[in-house]
Amino acid sequence: MSYLNFDKNLLINLEQSLPKEILRTNKSGAYHCTTIVGCNTRKQHGLLVIPIPEMDDKAHILLSSLDETVIQHGAPFNLGLHEYEGDVFSPNGHKYIREFSCETVPSMLYRVGGVILKKEKVFISHQNRILIRYTLIDAHSETKLRFTPFLAFRNANDLCVENGAINKETRPVDNGIATCLYHGYPELYMQLNVEPEWVSNGNWYKNIVYTKDRDRGIPYKEDLWVPGYFEVPIKKGESIIFSASTALENPDDFEKTYEHELTTRTSRTSFYNSLKNSAMQFYLKKKEGLYLMAGYPWYNVRARDELMGMPGCTIAIDHKEDFEEMASTFIEALMKYLTTGEKDNTIQEIDLPDIPLWLIWALQQFRRRYGSRECRDKYGEVIASIVDLIRNDKVKNLHPHDNGLLYSEGKKSPVTWLSASIEGKPVIPRTGYIVEFNALWYNALCFLLSLIEEDGQQTELKEDLSALAEKVKESFKKVFLNEYGYLYDYVDGSYTDLEVRPNMVIAIGLEYSPLDRRERKKVLDLATRELLTPKGLRSLSPKSYAYRPIYVGNPYERELTVHQGPARPWLFGFYADAYLRIFGATGTPFIERMLIGYEEEMTEGCIGSLSELYDANPPYTGRGAVSTAKNVGEILRTIKNVKEMNKLQTP
Repeated sequence: MSYLNFDKNLLINLEQSLPKEILRTNKSGAYHCTTIVGCNTRKQHGLLVIPIPEMDDKAHILLSSLDETVIQHGAPFNLGLHEYEGDVFSPNGHKYIREFSCETVPSMLYRVGGVILKKEKVFISHQNRILIRYTLIDAHSETKLRFTPFLAFRNANDLCVENGAINKETRPVDNGIATCLYHGYPELYMQLNVEPEWVSNGNWYKNIVYTKDRDRGIPYKEDLWVPGYFEVPIKKGESIIFSASTALENPDDFEKTYEHELTTRTSRTSFYNSLKNSAMQFYLKKKEGLYLMAGYPWYNVRARDELMGMPGCTIAIDHKEDFEEMASTFIEALMKYLTTGEKDNTIQEIDLPDIPLWLIWALQQFRRRYGSRECRDKYGEVIASIVDLIRNDKVKNLHPHDNGLLYSEGKKSPVTWLSASIEGKPVIPRTGYIVEFNALWYNALCFLLSLIEEDGQQTELKEDLSALAEKVKESFKKVFLNEYGYLYDYVDGSYTDLEVRPNMVIAIGLEYSPLDRRERKKVLDLATRELLTPKGLRSLSPKSYAYRPIYVGNPYERELTVHQGPARPWLFGFYADAYLRIFGATGTPFIERMLIGYEEEMTEGCIGSLSELYDANPPYTGRGAVSTAKNVGEILRTIKNVKEMNKLQTP
């Protein structure tokens, strides 16, 4: 049985099956995302969703869904499922599903009377193309399959309504049709590996409902265009492959292409393999280089998210070359911005002040796996350059003060990962001396100093760095460490933010922390008592008057809530680092027990992946983006660290 397997009893219960989603990507920005029963519940759901650089390089849904119908003795049995206004589901095809599994590719088994039909989906790597294979396992009489495409041709964050601007024309191609609903979009080619009958029967299907959007208090209904349907006979033991693509394909190659793609997949037979498979879904290959998407289904490449997720999504799964290519692409973009002010077209938010510090942290993880010499040879110069730019006040909104600490202005717009804003104003105006910025700064200085020392260089730079690091360490303790044993979140002049937040855990989880072991232990104890959950660290202590643990409501309510309680799995990576640095190998059993909380999520939310955030109170429901790179990456990095520490203790 597959590690990710769901039976009939769960699948026919929509309260249980609709919250479970599946994501597949082509590693070039396109994706397929829906629920495990095939009913779209978000406006971003779709069978073929692609970026269109010629328009805006944002995700656009071409093919929303494909209804399959089994026909025997002239009687149709529709396997599709849509929700319409009034909590009406039609045509209730989920009642025929007997099993869903996702070991290698998403696979569904249907039973309609004496008909047993298997459906499998493969998203082709680096192509805007999905293949769906239907295999008739059993049938006692002549059987036909009907395929009915629901078309959107819209931005993934918009909705479609019936309109007169639509182009209803289709044209025949090899074993299928091509169509394009609106000017500016590419043609959609829908083909089969056998010659079908195409029946042109255009209609609008109106008021399709997306429940996830309705729950968010945003527009949630749309109309989809159905241009007609394909019909094709199928015999017992035969497989028919449906292809949806932005390019005309050769039907004779469908089976070969499908089988080749299977050989490139990581079988999701365990917790680790599921996360490894998920990590690779975030890869974005473009002609400019290799990137890491922040998450699906609505994020693109974001600088901080990429750097946080990159070590886990590459190094932790032994993809060294991918790390090097991503790092090279990012370094080129960042250094160009730092020296010329020109922002990258792909990497968003590269101008935020802490990005250079997070880059050094990511490169430090490379050193941890592959040694100082290789790290110094590959990245030593860029690390030294970044430190020099910061020291000389050449990084925008990251100002070194005489006490060695870095100061950033965050009152007007958010500058940290707590980026919620309402009407352009930060919900949490973190400004001045920000705790993780300065912890990362101390870590960067010590990291560079260690590379110089290990190289045997006795230079004036070494002495300067050593003196500066010591000054930063002393100032850090004086500014952030308080009599209660935890760290202030940010300090601006006479204002000291007293809230207990997880950013202090970043400060104790770094390889070089400005705190000694006793001080780190006090911070860790408080974080354990007030912030730790089975799904990561809370973004705010429950003891705070501002605590809002459940991420629900309209956009305004969610923006108020997002950083005032909900937990983040990526923060557990720093918690685990801190715990293992304090307790050593004796701490691994506790970290392994905590990891069980993340394994439970493999069959919840987006199966095989981790959601963007989780409610801070039980039952810790997943919310936000269904699959997030930094969460997946940091849990993978933690798994790797635990395995290595256990290995070191094995006689």
